[in-house]
Amino acid sequence: MVNNRRGFLERAGFGLAGVPLLRGAAAPPDWRTRKQRFNMSGFAAPKLDKVRLGIIGLGHRGPSHLRTLLRIEGIEVRALCDLRPERVEAARKMLDGTPHKPQLYSGSADEWKRMCEQPDLDLVYITTPYYMHSDMAVFAMEHGKHAASEVPIAATMEQCWNVVLTAERTRKHCMMLENYAYGAFQVLTLNMARRGFFGDVVHGECAYNTSKMANNFAKNGYWDMWWLKLYASKRGNIYPTHGLGSVAQIMNINRGDRFDYLVSMECNDFMMAARARELAATDDFFKPCADKQYRGNVNTSIIRTVKGRTIMVQHDATSPRGPHSVIHAITGTKALAQEYPLPPRISKDLSGWVSEKDYQDLVKEYTPAITTHMSEMARRIGAGHGGTDLLEDWHLIDCLRNGLPLDQDVYDAAAWSSIVPLSEWSVLNRSNSIEIPDFTAAAWRTNAPNMDINLSRGGATTKVLV
Repeated sequence: MVNNRRGFLERAGFGLAGVPLLRGAAAPPDWRTRKQRFNMSGFAAPKLDKVRLGIIGLGHRGPSHLRTLLRIEGIEVRALCDLRPERVEAARKMLDGTPHKPQLYSGSADEWKRMCEQPDLDLVYITTPYYMHSDMAVFAMEHGKHAASEVPIAATMEQCWNVVLTAERTRKHCMMLENYAYGAFQVLTLNMARRGFFGDVVHGECAYNTSKMANNFAKNGYWDMWWLKLYASKRGNIYPTHGLGSVAQIMNINRGDRFDYLVSMECNDFMMAARARELAATDDFFKPCADKQYRGNVNTSIIRTVKGRTIMVQHDATSPRGPHSVIHAITGTKALAQEYPLPPRISKDLSGWVSEKDYQDLVKEYTPAITTHMSEMARRIGAGHGGTDLLEDWHLIDCLRNGLPLDQDVYDAAAWSSIVPLSEWSVLNRSNSIEIPDFTAAAWRTNAPNMDINLSRGGATTKVLV
């Protein structure tokens, strides 16, 4: 909890031990008394017969979403935008032989604003480097569009608050596209939790642990080497939402409970700077990287909720790890589940993991409707990330076409993303605790769960084209 001394230091603009706070590292001083302009939790926008959409960012995730969206009935691709003209042209070629005739935007840093100003758009997909997400989402909402952003939606607390306040003011959806929340084991355990299988959920463990060393140092990988630059300029957990989102849904964060405070600890960098110096010795391209101080190999943050639950969220994209892992471990008073290391397992008592037969029986009993409705279709079209990209994009479009609340709202986007700046604050202040603001203005006490994994609100009318 924030004590009086720390509160004084925050107001003065300094962290503990005189370390300057990063911009936006402390929540606005009035968040405890903030009045909600409009509650976006459970918000349902008017139905859209056709969802007219544009995409900003056509490097990695943009074309992937475009490929999936072209399989979904009821969409019209009206705009494509990227700073690089060749990326826009490559995306346009994906539309050859289709009825989609988008406006094209490229060549200058402000072209995305022109795209958002295009009047015949309902939805803007944002798939740029994540420090750009919030500004683009805010601009899109201010110009009458719903926003769907890749993860995280914000890099600073100021950005977190901007998306929340803008969504409430404009009454436009702002959904963070957390595809991992649609994983088969994630929605299975969410359904189990909702039906009481775990008893009281008391603890969760999650992560994004997978080596990105080769990606981050690849010259022709990420635009402008932006991920490598991020590793050289940030501390803390810089990519928390893939693991955290599912655990937050299971714990009903912002809907009966909320994040209270966190502590974050990080080891030194034992690999990034050494790799940068090694490359710079033979390639002048990497010389600007050779004298940087990089974030540590492993960050481990622990969040405590208002109701006394705990969450361990970890990030390691540097060490030579083997299998990719988001951990996804759920501990309850009656049972435990854990996805990684594979295979997924469930335990109901001290005798250990249930047998394979019993596990499959549980899967059959608790698999929710969204998985049974869409998993075969995702397999048939080869949807990315184990089929989660299709579930995510399809349900977003289906909810907009049927006038239903979305699976994730702007408060989820802000709370899950706030771990980026707040964990950095903690790391730079000897792992002292830092409060996590309530983005819902106390509405978390009565907000209803939103991720409709059993399609109980209806919808599910939008077809997928094979």
